[in-house]
Amino acid sequence: MKRKKDFNNPTEKYEKATFAGGCFWCIQPAFVVMPGVIQVTAGYAGGKEKNPGYEEVASGATGHREAVQIVYNHSVINYKDLLDFFWKNIDPTDDGGQFVDRGKQYASAIFYHSEEQRKLAVDSKNKLEKSRKFDRPIVTEIVPYTSFYLAEGYHQDYYNKNPLKYKLYRIGSGRDDFLRKMWGNKNG
Repeated sequence: MKRKKDFNNPTEKYEKATFAGGCFWCIQPAFVVMPGVIQVTAGYAGGKEKNPGYEEVASGATGHREAVQIVYNHSVINYKDLLDFFWKNIDPTDDGGQFVDRGKQYASAIFYHSEEQRKLAVDSKNKLEKSRKFDRPIVTEIVPYTSFYLAEGYHQDYYNKNPLKYKLYRIGSGRDDFLRKMWGNKNG
């Protein structure tokens, strides 16, 4: 869980964004490096069960997805930029999960916190569809944010705590190969 600044600073405007993009181990470090991002937390979103644990979510029974919640300084980075970066870190055409992680609990989604975020997310998705970057339809869901539950401590900043295991997982997942093929670089 990356924390850069004091949230109590009244001169800065902080907002939240919540995204599901497959395994949160891979999505969390992608956003951590962005200027204006204050905190990126791994957790669970989209289901009805309160306070789910990893085993429950991984079973697919809770309706939750692995997700990240991002606190960002709106005066440094805007939601549209976060959306653009999100699309470049997932396969938005896969409704069965992401890469080697299969099941609804790994499917991509944008959880909007306001009507403005919903509109920007829909516009962003439409723009991506019209670009014809992908041969298949964009299936990432855009759904209202309801709640976010922190993942267990060992999942937070996994890429820093277990760098070798993380690197092997990331390479083996196929995510990096896909991102290079589609965008010409590795974002995460």
